[in-house]
Amino acid sequence: MEQSEDEQYEWQFCHIATETEHEKRLDHWLVELHPQISRSQWQKAISAGTVQVSGETVKPSHRLRSGDEIAGNYPEQAPATLPAAPEISLDILYEDDFLIVLNKPAKLIVHPGKANYGGTLANALVHHFELLSQSGGAHRPGIIHRLDRDTTGVIAIAKDDQTHDAIASQFADRTVEKEYRALVWGKMEFDADRIETHIRAHSKHREKMVVCGPDPEARIAITHYEVLERFRNITSVKLLPKTGRTHQLRVHMQHLGHPIVTDSLYRGRAQLTLGDLMISREHLQEDQLLIERQALHAFRLELTHPQTGERMKFEAPFPEDFARTLAALEQYGR
Repeated sequence: MEQSEDEQYEWQFCHIATETEHEKRLDHWLVELHPQISRSQWQKAISAGTVQVSGETVKPSHRLRSGDEIAGNYPEQAPATLPAAPEISLDILYEDDFLIVLNKPAKLIVHPGKANYGGTLANALVHHFELLSQSGGAHRPGIIHRLDRDTTGVIAIAKDDQTHDAIASQFADRTVEKEYRALVWGKMEFDADRIETHIRAHSKHREKMVVCGPDPEARIAITHYEVLERFRNITSVKLLPKTGRTHQLRVHMQHLGHPIVTDSLYRGRAQLTLGDLMISREHLQEDQLLIERQALHAFRLELTHPQTGERMKFEAPFPEDFARTLAALEQYGR
């Protein structure tokens, strides 16, 4: 597809692939050409269509051919330093000279992204702590792993790069034990089971993940679950992820036909009220909101302290909305 002179003028850069660049991956090639911009930034720009090959939108993994015209706009650059967020308080479960463990609240993004560089957990960390690791990059200070915006619970933060790298290695080696608690729709048939699937990004809705067959862009995801209690139309479960894929627990529960309660992205329903649990609403004078985000809580994290070698276990108490929903289920959900 040819571009007009006006269309070409709108692009911030335009390069022609040479014979020596034949068969190179597009995202790798752009990093070589513009190393000041990260590969993840280039991948997002390519996927969004702001970088094109010979006038066509392609995937980041696209292999170049000699003579291809690569044109596009540079990804928006983040500020050099991350602004602090003194307005965000932190619930500290544990702290020493190397490690911080927090109980993350709902509605808090872990690190900046998509041109949003304020109001995240990372911004709050910058305000509350003088020393934080930089292994994850300047805009992810101390961040070793992440939780979704509306998932609550235990998250570990590193104060130095050595601690960061050591704990990150434990995550990669799957020696970190993670336990989540969730409320899911329906009565689960088995008391316990193992889920192993491939997961990749949804082809049309890039914010979602899907279970799929073997695919070059998919990754293996493994989750163990145990039923804690069955209510009339909701089950309380313990989830033990053995891998850490994006939205893994949410996708796996949907795949089983038991999506997480009030997970609007994977179920479509955004809130649960007391009236939803009652067989008869006859005596319900005023409906009460129970929860309005996915009912998923990172309850326990167990890891080996990189400095002392001690095996440590951290638990986060249920947030108010999760505890309120459990109490309502005990009273009205049977």
